[in-house]
Amino acid sequence: MQTNDKTRGVGRRGLLGAGLALPALAATAATSVSARTPVQAARTTQVTPSERRRLGSLEVSSIGLGVQNMTRTYQTTIPTRPEMINIIRTAYDTGVTFFDAAEAYGPHEVERLLGEAVAPIRDRVTITSKFGWNIDQETGQRRPGRNSRPDHVRRVVDGMLQRLKTDRIDLLYQHRVDPEVPIEDVAGLMKDLMDQGKVLHWGMCEMGQQTLRRAHAEQPLAAVQNEYSLLWRGPEEWVLGACEELGIGFVPWSPLGVAFLNGAIDANTRFAPGDIRGGESRFSPENLPHNLTLVDLLKQWAERKDARPGQIALAWLLARKPWIVPIPGTTQMAHMLENTGAAAVRFTPAELTEFTAAADAIEIRGARLPDAVLAYSEVEAPPRT
Repeated sequence: MQTNDKTRGVGRRGLLGAGLALPALAATAATSVSARTPVQAARTTQVTPSERRRLGSLEVSSIGLGVQNMTRTYQTTIPTRPEMINIIRTAYDTGVTFFDAAEAYGPHEVERLLGEAVAPIRDRVTITSKFGWNIDQETGQRRPGRNSRPDHVRRVVDGMLQRLKTDRIDLLYQHRVDPEVPIEDVAGLMKDLMDQGKVLHWGMCEMGQQTLRRAHAEQPLAAVQNEYSLLWRGPEEWVLGACEELGIGFVPWSPLGVAFLNGAIDANTRFAPGDIRGGESRFSPENLPHNLTLVDLLKQWAERKDARPGQIALAWLLARKPWIVPIPGTTQMAHMLENTGAAAVRFTPAELTEFTAAADAIEIRGARLPDAVLAYSEVEAPPRT
């Protein structure tokens, strides 16, 4: 049960600040590409996200990999590029075929990284990206506001194809709704891009309900992406129901609650300047000790299921609906292997009922993001005139 000043809001991916990443949970045992090949690394784990799921008509692995933070982390450090490529390729070796990027991540640099990483396996993976922010296509400079004008988005997509080293984007999302562009114009452009073969499927992120329905009526969506986890259950208000009604898949971003649900944050945690979590009241010194009750629950179930707390959180999402595909992100090899291992964790119906009831009884205090960021979510597009 959530009780926030804002029950609706935008995820941290709506920020145009520096790319943010999950902090390290522990020292990683992963080594560089030169010392350890992806196949060798894959053999260190025996569980894979081998189950296939559908987002509309698009088939993907049951767990994906968010690559947003692979060029710059929460701590504003720069991850080692060869190791990020190694993690992406090892994820594929362990069964992950669904990789999530966006124009705004970097900007542009994360798409370049992903394109390089999957080039040898391009035809065996699903690449997603996102448009919608006002970013200069030549310089990558962030400009104020959003921009989903069709002429701009066409240029964005052409740039994406070059950066991703591909001739098509498997799933392209509108990152945030543009309050000045009718969604019918955006959906019509998506149809044109699909007819040209540049885009195969499309989706939306953190949109308003009527905008979702209008968009889907114009050009059917494959997926919706929203923040969703045991820490933030806002999509249960209407998003999940609408997706089920319309046959749209659902992709939770931040499925581990920005590292909260895997136990990386405790009551004494304070955040460095520039870490967005420092501005989220759910992690304030007043609310954090109370909210850690949820982590205690996960730890109890992790012991019971011989798993890790984060794996329990991901397994719960997978158990909610067969068309939910979480995309945990990380810059650590060990964490990627742990996250993909969640696919092997199973709840019996009785266990799922018991666990969900216990989670429902925990009141999460505080807002998920600062008000200025929340304002980008659940926006309704203007009517077509």
